[in-house]
Amino acid sequence: MKKYSIVFLLIYTINLQAQHHDIDTNSFMNRTEFRIAYSGTILWSNGISIGAEYSWKDIEKSKERRGTNRTNTHQFLFNGNLGFATNFASKTDTGGFANFGITWRRTNKKGKQFSIDLNPLGYYRSFLPETYEVNGDNVDKVFLPGRGYYSPSLSVGIGKQRKGKVRSGSYFNITYNPRFNYNAGTLPTFSLQYGFRFNFKNKK
Repeated sequence: MKKYSIVFLLIYTINLQAQHHDIDTNSFMNRTEFRIAYSGTILWSNGISIGAEYSWKDIEKSKERRGTNRTNTHQFLFNGNLGFATNFASKTDTGGFANFGITWRRTNKKGKQFSIDLNPLGYYRSFLPETYEVNGDNVDKVFLPGRGYYSPSLSVGIGKQRKGKVRSGSYFNITYNPRFNYNAGTLPTFSLQYGFRFNFKNKK
């Protein structure tokens, strides 16, 4: 239930921002992009992540360098993601995750991007192989064995913007997402993400 609450919180927060800034539907969709990515470690965990991001605030900063005026765009965005990953060979380390937070992204005039994602709201749910438990004289199969963890995340990445295109950008992130209360401790985990952003209001 926690991961669905996080997604609901994302939608609710974006809706409040839209109302506060008096944004019409078309403008709201222009500022919202959807993304899909490979998510895993390549060697022992592979999966997929889908999500959305809403551009909350854009700031343009200009500076002169070597006689040329250069303008960089700094964005603050709300983001939310859902994903699933597993080790397809051994069927271990299988789990689903959800997170919500804010992104800072800098874009230069050539469309090259650098970003930092901070997602303090995160949840990871592990799924174990076939498991049984003993209840008195009975041995019963456990339905959806596994457990949940609080799992915030921090991502640092690079990307490329494609203005006016439906596939509006690409990105590569390195993500750190610890799992808390893991066997009375903390399990530090790292993953890679390579994916694309889409803005379906664009025509090309």
